[in-house]
Amino acid sequence: MSTLYLGADTSTVAPYVLFSGDPFRVEVLKKYLEKPQHVAFKREFNTYTGSYKGVPVTVTSTGIGAPSAAIAMEEMYESGMKVAVRMGTVMALQDDMLGHFIIPIAAMRRESTSKTYVEESYPAVADIELVNIMNQTVTFFGKRYLNGVNCTMDGFYSKMHDSKFSKECGINMLKTFEELKKLHVTGIDMESSCMLTIGRLMGVKTCIVTMATVLENLKEVLAGQDRIDAEDLLCRVVLEGLYRYHTQNVE
Repeated sequence: MSTLYLGADTSTVAPYVLFSGDPFRVEVLKKYLEKPQHVAFKREFNTYTGSYKGVPVTVTSTGIGAPSAAIAMEEMYESGMKVAVRMGTVMALQDDMLGHFIIPIAAMRRESTSKTYVEESYPAVADIELVNIMNQTVTFFGKRYLNGVNCTMDGFYSKMHDSKFSKECGINMLKTFEELKKLHVTGIDMESSCMLTIGRLMGVKTCIVTMATVLENLKEVLAGQDRIDAEDLLCRVVLEGLYRYHTQNVE
């Protein structure tokens, strides 16, 4: 029987799963798979299973935010997932990281979804073996990476980017960025801490590989062909990273 939201099951999902926030980035990932089979596209969840250099891989999307990311993690786990990699974009807090990789070793849990699974003192920590392999893969592709601590939040327009309404409410976004910089946070997103926490609880090896496509409060962004090329590189890096992880763990 297929799962409620993703329409997946143990016959259609591989042990290795890549999670993209954007369902249309999944279509880019699909181009690099051998014999991709479309599992389903339901709501924000677009899923394919194929192989990369002979290694079975499932690629799926989560949409935006921790609640839907948790649903995707739950249903992929139900369908046999053993290794999970969130690959997406991140708001960097260092100006020199635009267009480079941020691969956090951990994340601050300022989203609320993971708190429904376990108390807040439980850490959101990445699998160190996966992190190291993704670091090596980024270097192989000739790009920079930064390991550090990310912060995951629920409110995009209340915490991460000015809007008409936030300005009317007198919300000062600078306070968020100033505080996190003092804590040496490397980037802000909306899914990572939830996925790391749930993955750890499930016994699923989990890590986060992100491309810094915007700086704080969108003061600078990757756009046009630069953005397309950056996301394409992100797709190639994570697939190659999973292949290298598989190769090291079956020898």
